[in-house]
Amino acid sequence: MYKTLSAQHAQSGGSATPVGYALWQLGFRPFYLMASIFSVLSVLLWVAQFTGLPLFPYVSSPMGHAHEMLFGYMTAVIAGFLLTAVRAWTNQPTATGRPLMALAGLWVAGRILMLTPFSLTATLVNAAFPVALAVAIGIPLRRTRSVRNYFFVGLLVLMSALIVLVHLGLEGRIEVSPHRALQLVLDVILFIMVVMGGRVIPMFTNNGIPGVYAIRHTMVEKMAMGSVIGLFAMDLLPTPQVLSAVMALLAALAHGTRLYLWKPWCTLKTPLVWILHAAYVWIVIYLVLRGFSNPERLSGHFAIHALTVGAMGGLTLGMMTRTAKGHTGRALVADHYERAMFILVQGAAVIRVFGGMLFPGLFGASIVLSGSLWALAFGLYTVRYWPILMYPRVDGKPG
Repeated sequence: MYKTLSAQHAQSGGSATPVGYALWQLGFRPFYLMASIFSVLSVLLWVAQFTGLPLFPYVSSPMGHAHEMLFGYMTAVIAGFLLTAVRAWTNQPTATGRPLMALAGLWVAGRILMLTPFSLTATLVNAAFPVALAVAIGIPLRRTRSVRNYFFVGLLVLMSALIVLVHLGLEGRIEVSPHRALQLVLDVILFIMVVMGGRVIPMFTNNGIPGVYAIRHTMVEKMAMGSVIGLFAMDLLPTPQVLSAVMALLAALAHGTRLYLWKPWCTLKTPLVWILHAAYVWIVIYLVLRGFSNPERLSGHFAIHALTVGAMGGLTLGMMTRTAKGHTGRALVADHYERAMFILVQGAAVIRVFGGMLFPGLFGASIVLSGSLWALAFGLYTVRYWPILMYPRVDGKPG
């Protein structure tokens, strides 16, 4: 049983501040904390290198930066979310204590090995993490025959294979474009986001805003999922650019319709909900820009950053905030810290995507300013949520 200090007050909900140490009690705790710290450091170091500052050479190229944001930051957030969500879906335990430490250690080892000349070891360790996570969530899913969630295991294994492909392509061991392999990874992550967005955004909208009825239309849902799968297939196989562009625009139409049915205009006074809708807007923007841009040229980079900074940044920050509050017994209400985080990450996306696009002469400045806003947003999350993630729930429950 956890002790509490009755004299102190929790920062939300009016509960007493708990005493103890709970970092390894549930997956979201260590992985959200590591993800936020890592995103701040990696982006700041990348911006410093981009501007020519003689700091620690963390990554040597845009490909290295992309690798670490996808296989470092994003996989940590996915791990924290799935380890927590699968326990709720199955009512079965997921990794805690030493098994959770081992998973976190594997992720950390992958980040450290990227700084060393041991490329083969780095490849194996980075590829092993999604597989280990697949096993960790696959066991409770199998026990409860949660068939509708089996696909997460398959997607994690696929991501592991793509990590190997990216590494081998970067090292020139096989004749595969690492850019193409990374695009396939983006497609997989996009699919995960649109699946989870479809599950949680309408639910959070209806639960969090009285009188709003966000709609999930069966045909629109099938078109939204199918269009992303179609994009993956076209990126995997040799496909004329015009066909990929048409598929991207059809996907934009499907996801734009999907978002419209969720009534985002009704969420503006509820930050924990509007940040999720705003992130989904960036998915539509990404698909539109992809439809009208050449991914091999600079114009394609704007589309990619609409997805990575706008959609991934906004959706992960929104979910990391909501999950941490909900699973530590706190009220699901955003304070001025959370509102600031959400505005900062949206500002980072706007500047990164449209700054250099509309003002080519300020392209370099847009990268520096966008990276700084991103780092500030996740720095605020780290500082604000450090005690929330480190210490037990305010209501005394386990988790």
